[in-house]
Amino acid sequence: MIRAIVAGAAGRMGGRIIHIIQETEGIETGAVFEHPDNPAAGKDAGELISSSLSEMTVADSLESVIDKGDVIIDFTFHEATVRHARTAADSGRPIVIGTTGLTAEEMDEIKDLARKIPCVMAPNMSIGVNLLYRLIETAASALGNDYDVEIIEAHHRMKKDAPSGTALQLGRVAAAALGRDLDRVGVFERNGLIGERTKEEIGIQTVRAGDIVGEHTVLFAGTGERIELVHRASSRDTFAKGAVRAAMWITGRPAGCYDMQDVLGLK
Repeated sequence: MIRAIVAGAAGRMGGRIIHIIQETEGIETGAVFEHPDNPAAGKDAGELISSSLSEMTVADSLESVIDKGDVIIDFTFHEATVRHARTAADSGRPIVIGTTGLTAEEMDEIKDLARKIPCVMAPNMSIGVNLLYRLIETAASALGNDYDVEIIEAHHRMKKDAPSGTALQLGRVAAAALGRDLDRVGVFERNGLIGERTKEEIGIQTVRAGDIVGEHTVLFAGTGERIELVHRASSRDTFAKGAVRAAMWITGRPAGCYDMQDVLGLK
């Protein structure tokens, strides 16, 4: 039986991950923890999070529970995630990271730490979104430079980073298929007299409103026709299921940085 340590256990994603673990054979919750300033830290997890965690306490650090699990699942905040990855590497524990908003430097550090431990890092762990990456690659390769690429993403009003990690990855996939560099051709805001659209630019526009779980639309617009590829998430469970699947897949793997394409066998 695989024992998972869930970071950010009192958060929206943490709670759904614990729920999915409870429903999945072959894995159980070994420990849960929160930031020491979180009101849930030190409280009874069975009362606050899930009755399946009766007699378990919400710890205030990963270090204090690292021996109680075989794999760490982390959907928290970018700075905290890097600290957790360091602890995982020091302890030889694999880690699954679904945190978005990581800086380039933070991602590089995690990839460096993954030389010591296996790590699954993906901006979106939905099976549908990871299939969408493949569809975008196929479409961009087939349509080429005659079609403009635009990405629109929408999330709930509480989301802190923009554009979403998924939207950025969709942009990177399209750019790579077209032989472009998203860092050079990405356009993330349009306002005022902006002039004619360039042929190479890839637009990524952001919506933040209400309780939208996650929506991503990729447009390929040519002369006389438009192709739209859309993914809509109606529940955080789709991300939680992917994270739990990744945690079970990565346990016992060699050290290295993997993504959901590896987990799903899409590479």
